[in-house]
Amino acid sequence: MYGIAVGYAASLKRRYSVKRYESWGRYPPITHQTILRANSPRDRLPLPEDDASVLPFGLGRSYGDSCVNDRNALIDTAPLSHFLSFDPSTGVLVAEGGVSLATILEVFVPRGWFLPVSPGTKFVTVGGAIANDIHGKNHHRAGTFGRHVSRFGLVRSDGSHLTCSPTENSGLYAATIGGLGLTGLITWAEIKLLPIQSPYLDTRTVKFRNIDDFITVSRECDPLYDYSVSWVDCTTEGDQLGRGLFMAGNFSTQTKNKRPRNLAIPFPCQAPTWMLNSYFIRAFNELYYNKQLKRTVDGLTHYEPFFYPLDAILNWNRMYGKRGFFQYQFVIPFDEHGLTLKEIFSRITKSKRASFLAVLKTFGDVTSPGMLSFPRKGFTLALDFPNDGQPTLDFMNELDSIVFSVGGALYPAKDARMSPESFVASHPRLAEFEPHIDPRFSSNLWRRVRRIS
Repeated sequence: MYGIAVGYAASLKRRYSVKRYESWGRYPPITHQTILRANSPRDRLPLPEDDASVLPFGLGRSYGDSCVNDRNALIDTAPLSHFLSFDPSTGVLVAEGGVSLATILEVFVPRGWFLPVSPGTKFVTVGGAIANDIHGKNHHRAGTFGRHVSRFGLVRSDGSHLTCSPTENSGLYAATIGGLGLTGLITWAEIKLLPIQSPYLDTRTVKFRNIDDFITVSRECDPLYDYSVSWVDCTTEGDQLGRGLFMAGNFSTQTKNKRPRNLAIPFPCQAPTWMLNSYFIRAFNELYYNKQLKRTVDGLTHYEPFFYPLDAILNWNRMYGKRGFFQYQFVIPFDEHGLTLKEIFSRITKSKRASFLAVLKTFGDVTSPGMLSFPRKGFTLALDFPNDGQPTLDFMNELDSIVFSVGGALYPAKDARMSPESFVASHPRLAEFEPHIDPRFSSNLWRRVRRIS
């Protein structure tokens, strides 16, 4: 296997393990009854002695309550941390479900391979990537992570060990991809990696003036670049509404003699509640937007800062304080003039609930195999809101009304408060999915959106 020891991933996994069994948004507060461990892909599913439900838990980077199971049991997948095989002629990797994307990158990037799809953090497990059918900056070209998973192992509460693929247990294959961990425990997966010649990307950053300008830049650049994403300022109005920085890149054939130091700086403490007020966010956004003086800047950028800028700050979720935060991500159909986007940005600006981290991009027309997969063709915007209690919830309900009025959807992996009606509207294949749920599996999100006590 390229000279790589099969168990090498285990030692790396320990460095990235998260032992706090909570969501990344740290809301709602959770107390788990039992923490179980999945020790081997060959073992039976660990189950509590009582009738409590179970849910797999990887690295806890789901923002909402899809990864927690209050007053019930979690199955920690940390022991499932081994590579099983790799074919250098095809790039097909077989890895256990608890292996992190960080581990895959550390081992395979020096050997000329990259993830087919990556989210904005590398601290995600293979099982979590499948269960949430993660997307990345290349959705308009490559679609979701699930499209690059040819088969996987699934252990069910009845003791069965199943191999799932488009031709074998195909219903469970489609239900598990994007299935929020509710169909069983993913013990291993076969993933096709992407060949690269360099760990660097040829990048272009374009400073856009407003939403109209974003649409123009995106239309011009997306056909030319495999990866694209935009940071957006949510504090501006008028002809600067939705201004920001559009960042795009393709893996390069060039490299640099000296790799940048990969330093991870821990966020030192729980931030005070006043820190992320509207004045602070407005000042930060002004500085960040104007850090680039020219309209367009080209460069050669290492994959770490391009794909994972926030991973350089460990526990950055502490900046939102003890009450945590909500991430709100939606997708809405394309609109040539961005009228719906403008309405949403206008509401955010007027509310003075500007998001510190607002990310805007386009999804392509690339269908996922998953029944509950979130991405679909259109604009997608991810927003972070400090948890100020009911006023924050009321404001997100206000945004919901705009999103669903145009046939949009919300992302369950980042949600901690959508209504059952919003969940149903976001998932047209829900009735097809439900029969595949393992009867012993559940989560806070599932009980909330299906009104299960």
